[in-house]
Amino acid sequence: MTDAISFIRMLYAAFSAGDVKTVLDNLDPAVEWRSNGDGFPWGGRREGIAGAASFFQALADNLDFEAFEPGEFHDAGDTVTVLGHTRARYKMAGRGILDCDWVHILSIKDGKLSRFIEFYDTAAIERALAV
Repeated sequence: MTDAISFIRMLYAAFSAGDVKTVLDNLDPAVEWRSNGDGFPWGGRREGIAGAASFFQALADNLDFEAFEPGEFHDAGDTVTVLGHTRARYKMAGRGILDCDWVHILSIKDGKLSRFIEFYDTAAIERALAV
């Protein structure tokens, strides 16, 4: 296991434990944070630690995670690609279950996370919202 993968695994473990502060403490001040699905509260492009914090707040405001499962970790030097799966329930009354796979691309610069790019099945989210 490379140092890059160990670092990213540590960030995922912190998130899974509800420790968003540890994630934020390990971000480059100029971090680029992107999540596809501009129409969703957590979607779009954000910049800086405050932008990343707003992403996590949008997740907390809208989703109750039942599973967050990073699976495969692929090392490409200072970039790690992670394939995973999420199952979450929308907090809004009458909303469905989000159940989809995702891909995260994470870049590290000077020991900090400098870029997070997330791709997930937006059709799965739209189906869950339509329930």
